[in-house]
Order: sequence, then structure tokens, then C-alpha cells
Amino acid sequence: MPSPSNALPAVLDRIDAELDNSVRRLFDFLKIQSVSTDPAYAPHCKAAAEFVAKDLASLGFDASLRPTGGHPAVVGKANGGAGNAPRVLFYGHYDVQPVDPLSLWQTPPFAPRIATTPDGRKIIVARGACDDKGQVMTFVEALRAFKAVTGSLPLPITMLIEGEEECGSAHLFDFVKRNAAELKQDFALVCDTSMWDAKTPAITTSLRGLVYEEVRVTCADRDLHSGLFGGAAQNPLRVLSQILGTMHDKHGRVTIPGFYDGVKELPRDIKAELKKLRLTPKEFLGGVGLKIPAGEKNRMLIEQIATRPTAEINGMIGGYTGEGAKTVLPAQATAKVSFRLVGDQNPKKIQDGFRKFVRARLPKDAKVEFSNFGLAPAIQLAFDNPALLKARTALKAEWGKTAVTVGEGGSIPIVGDFKRILGMDTIMVGFALDDDRVHSPNEKYDLTSFHKGTRSWARILAALAE
Repeated sequence: MPSPSNALPAVLDRIDAELDNSVRRLFDFLKIQSVSTDPAYAPHCKAAAEFVAKDLASLGFDASLRPTGGHPAVVGKANGGAGNAPRVLFYGHYDVQPVDPLSLWQTPPFAPRIATTPDGRKIIVARGACDDKGQVMTFVEALRAFKAVTGSLPLPITMLIEGEEECGSAHLFDFVKRNAAELKQDFALVCDTSMWDAKTPAITTSLRGLVYEEVRVTCADRDLHSGLFGGAAQNPLRVLSQILGTMHDKHGRVTIPGFYDGVKELPRDIKAELKKLRLTPKEFLGGVGLKIPAGEKNRMLIEQIATRPTAEINGMIGGYTGEGAKTVLPAQATAKVSFRLVGDQNPKKIQDGFRKFVRARLPKDAKVEFSNFGLAPAIQLAFDNPALLKARTALKAEWGKTAVTVGEGGSIPIVGDFKRILGMDTIMVGFALDDDRVHSPNEKYDLTSFHKGTRSWARILAALAE
């Protein structure tokens, strides 16, 4: 039996020859209306899980539906590769977003089709085409090609395909915790991320953590007439806005003491690679009507949105907000404030630091209460991680360009769970594009993303098997 690397040319040829059949199988998957957030679609979610389990079983996986307290998860296990090959866990999801507003779809959302864009690209159009059915199937089709060519899989692989990602993965944390011994492998693979652009692959190396606080300031025991009490009574809106207004200095840095503890500088070579990407304010902000980056003044725009921590006011309310005028001094003012974390920032210390910062600036006639809606650390993959380096080499071989290693500004909670519960790092490689209209009407996935994504996974798997 040839090694995965020796078999790779034949595997890639098989992927090319099977493209039409691969698309057909994806279409069968896309036809299933697996909207997880609406209970009316529960039978469709189960049908999607059964589709995945049956397909994995055809490739030699011991696959089954597992109860979670919500929609079932699919777990499949299969052996493969040499005895010293690393064991990997692949994660994806079979559920999709609701299709509303239906009137904006050019064709029915669960009737997948191939279309051509004005610039000549072939695209797959359907709900879930990109997020996440098409991405999952790039990995599955790579496995199918290996199985057809070599008779086995290139690595020992465990598959975890859940059905509630689009509604918050409410039951997945407990599922992973209960099944930790079975799910723990050498590392995880996730295909729910993006390319840098249509010709440049990317590997997501970090995910920002999150602290989300609500702060409520109370002054008087009731709303007051601003004509009678204005100028004498403390106004909680003014108090709160003044405090939050001092959270940043004139250079855009957060002023909370200790906020930057655990924030590390990027390695020089990685920073140089990001600089070469030349992400401009016009390119990134122009589409939303803005021109000037508002983050730390001495940082590249790409650092501001991906690799640096942030403090943002997400909402503020108090007093009268209805139509017309009402002259009151409110008794209370409330704000929602979120912090995106990087590196080794400690969420609890950030929370405590913020609360201490507010209390230290509170006037005597004011009281404050806090609530929390999120407390999660950042995830950072070491830039010298062997699996990361092998994946970069494999992607360059397929795309002809070095894969960008870049942080993701948002969060993928399951990746944090894999690290905290299973002690596993995660390699995040995806083939989505910025114009894929994820979560929107007319969601699409480029046919090239599907085809070359499958070829990319074949190359990555062969490299990891060495």
C-alpha cells in the first residue's frame, strides 16, 4: 500500500475526475432543510445528521448519531495511516441559518444550483453552500479520494459534526466534556474559516477572547425634573459617559490598569507578512462609509481588527428616548461594554480591572451594579506548531502562494473548548470568500473553493501523515 504522500498524485487526479459526483453529493446534502433554530425543522436536522452518518459509514467510519439534549451530533471514528501517524479530530456542523427574508432569494434556498457571476466565476448557490456544508464536504471528499485510491484513510480520524452551531452550540460544551476521552486526539482540524482572498489561502492562528459586561449607574431614587433639579442633582448618564469616555487615551490605547498584561508582540516574520498584505482603510472601512481607523495609532489596520485587544461600548441607555421631548434627569443609566482579548490576557482580571476602573471614578452620590454575559480567553496557535507548518507548505503547493497566517477578530467557542477541555490545539483552514453571503439570502460557495479546497485537504492530510 503506497504512503499518503506517494499516493497523493493519484488522489488529486481522483478528486479532479470525481468533481461532478462530488458536487452531486453536496447538492443532496444542501437539499436538506436543516435549520437548527426553528423547532419545526427538527426532523430535517435529524435527516441531515443521518445523511452525514451514512456517508461517513460508506468510507469505513464507525459513525452514529449521538443525543445532546438538542439536535443530535454525529461522531465517526476510523483508523488509517501508519502506526506513528497523528490522530486528528475534524469538527464541522450540518445545521444552517434560517432563510428569511425568503423574498430576497433569486431561487429557492434549498434547491442548489450552479450559477455564473458577472466576472465569470462558477458558484454553488444554496443555504449552507458555504456555512458549513460545502466546507465540511471538502474534507469528506478528500477522504473519499484517499479511500478510493489506497483503500484506507491517511490518518486515524474522528469526526464530530454537530447540529446546533447556528443557534449557539448550546449543548456541545457538555457533550464534549462528557465524551472527552473519546474525542481527545493529538489536534483538531476546523474548516469553518476563510481565504484571505480568492487566490490566497489562509490559516487562522488566533481567535480573540471575550469579556462582556453590563454596568448600571444609579443616582437619585427616581427620575427628576431637569428644570428643578438640573445643575444640582447628579446625572447618571453624564457620570457613565464620562467614565467610559476615559477608557481610551488620545492614541487609542485602553487606559484600564493591567489591561495589556499578557498581550504579546507578533514575531517579526509574521508581522512582516501581514504588512505585505497592504490592507488599507479604504479597502476595509470604505464599504461601511468610514475612512480613518480608530484603534491604536501605531498599529497596522490588520492588527487592530485581528491581533490586538479592544474595549468597545456596545450600547448605552437611560432617561427618555421616545418621540418628542421630556425634560428629565434619569435615575439610572446602563451601558453594555465588551472586551476582545488576545494572547494570555486573563478574562477574570480584565473583568475585575474594568469594575475597579469604574468604581474608582464613581462620585459619592452614585451607586453601580455589574452583570456579565461572557467570559472566555483568547486562543493562540504557536507559529512554530509542526502541524501548522505542514499545512502552510501543503496550501502553497496547491495555490501557488504562501498561506497567510492571520488572527480572527471574532470567536469560535468550540475551539476554546477543545483547548480547555481536551488540551488540543486546532488548525483552522477554510475556503470561504468575503462575498459568499453567509447568513444572507443567495448564500454561495465558489466552485473553485469547493474543488481546490478538497485538493488542499488531500495535500494537508498527506503532509500530516508523514
